[in-house]
Amino acid sequence: MGGKPNAGRTALATNRRALHDYTVLSRLEVGIALVGTEVKVVRNGGVSLAGAYVRADDKGLWLLQANFPPYDFGNRFNHDTLRPRRLLAHAKEILKLRAQQEQKGLSLIPLRMYVADRGRIKLEIGVARGKMQSDKRETIRRREADRDARRAMARWR
Repeated sequence: MGGKPNAGRTALATNRRALHDYTVLSRLEVGIALVGTEVKVVRNGGVSLAGAYVRADDKGLWLLQANFPPYDFGNRFNHDTLRPRRLLAHAKEILKLRAQQEQKGLSLIPLRMYVADRGRIKLEIGVARGKMQSDKRETIRRREADRDARRAMARWR
């Protein structure tokens, strides 16, 4: 993934709920195989990653339950909105993700979709562990404490 991680990359869809419900342990950038009308919907920002997940199996890596609404001008060539979409990664990465997925408590979740260099649409997936309710509360407390500290520093200046 050379260079700066987010340099010049426009986010087309983000899974904000994922960072609330999961602790992300590692991240990986993968490609995604789309048909023509899906690309148009993605570039218009119509994709929803809420509730989506990634599954690794013998045949590869798949994005499941991601909602790509129908393209308005797609007529009979429109795509199925919830079909499984193939993710593109190296074989060693897929094997590693599959092993991590099979561990108890770990999940593969899509974090964001963006346009990378040369106009390619990429998906950032994360290996994550679900948060308990107390962990969610702790995260909120920490975020509020940081916000209060920044406010106090701004007033002090």
